Amino acid sequence: MKASRTRYSVVALAIGLAVLSYVQRVAISQAAGPISHDLHLNKAQMGLVFGAFGLSYALFEIPIGLLGDRIGVRRVLLQIVLGWSVFTALTGAAWNVLSLWIIRFLFGAGEAGCFPILTRMLSVWLPAGERVKAQALLWACARWGGAATPPLVLACITLFGWRWSFVGFASLGLLWCAIFWFWYKDNPRQHTSVNDAEKELLEMSRALMSHHAGQKTWASLLLTPEVLVLCLQYFCLSFVWYFYITWLPTYLREARGQTAGHAAALSVLPLLFGGFGSMVSGLAPARVPRRMIAIFGFVCTALLLFAFLRIQSVLGAMLCMGLASLCGDLTMPISWNACVEIGGSYTATVAATMNMLGNLAGFVTPVVGGLILQKTAGDWKPLIYLMIGAAVIAALCWLYLDPERARLERERALGLERLQAQGDAAGASL
Repeated sequence: MKASRTRYSVVALAIGLAVLSYVQRVAISQAAGPISHDLHLNKAQMGLVFGAFGLSYALFEIPIGLLGDRIGVRRVLLQIVLGWSVFTALTGAAWNVLSLWIIRFLFGAGEAGCFPILTRMLSVWLPAGERVKAQALLWACARWGGAATPPLVLACITLFGWRWSFVGFASLGLLWCAIFWFWYKDNPRQHTSVNDAEKELLEMSRALMSHHAGQKTWASLLLTPEVLVLCLQYFCLSFVWYFYITWLPTYLREARGQTAGHAAALSVLPLLFGGFGSMVSGLAPARVPRRMIAIFGFVCTALLLFAFLRIQSVLGAMLCMGLASLCGDLTMPISWNACVEIGGSYTATVAATMNMLGNLAGFVTPVVGGLILQKTAGDWKPLIYLMIGAAVIAALCWLYLDPERARLERERALGLERLQAQGDAAGASL
């Protein structure tokens, strides 16, 4: 019997949510100009507003990841998507810096746990050989969704104003929730579209995601060197990436003299190229060690950002930054698949911890950037040099990390546990 393909519909559902989350979080960077004008915000205040999302996202990552591991993907994901959609709409109702900061903080709390729980969802619904490719496709589409956001948001703001534009983006979240509620099941065996062959194909994935005797507690797992180093490299990756979705449009207008329209168009390049980076990583032959791809990606990111500062042509510089983003995003599917290989039944918890550090960078990058610009009267070079340093540190982290070894050790332990159980059962029958 040929296996059914219901798992690919789950991948499509995950990709749809990933794109939606990026559209809603990136929108504020393009709306920063009219928001600052209407609410009378300076750069330091706007930096705090940008950082509110990353701060709350980081704080709520581990609690929501634990919930996903304990009570299931379906219940938790539905609630957080409904929550962040409400606060996306309320962004349009802000009247001063405090109200906007609170709304964006609560929006970040709603989005917290989204990608860790999606990672658990894919780990249950896909065999091991398909996970990296699915993560690559998910992150590529997420980046491309973010790349389409600047011109989309600019058009919406022009037509409807920034307040009503956020209400429109929120309605997309409600539509996704309706589809997810009626179709998705946590256990593939409970889905009517999954035939016996596909159930058998997914059995090992289901077993590895189940809690079993002898495994580490979630707290002790999070304190292992592998998880700590994985989180550090993701913080460094995110420190660079958050510049693209927060300060980049402002940089293009002020440091490169671009109009708002040209800045919006050029801001597309890092997200567009980043999507291709994820795809290249996912399609790389299995014989190529993923850790070597990660090291190569981060080293090239640092070199390309260094070259970016020395290129006078605006288009040439932005193509260089786009390539830096491509190289950085070579590591995205590798990092998220590492959460599965290291985390096992605590995949969402490990992924949430990693993403917590990543989104802590989402707080640090815009806030530190705003302070640097305020103190240096608009000198962008110190911030770019910090991004270069972060990429170098991330490359060094992958000299230590080896997630595939962790997965093989866990599979051997699970195999021995099954053999022991079968032996005990055979002994009891005699």
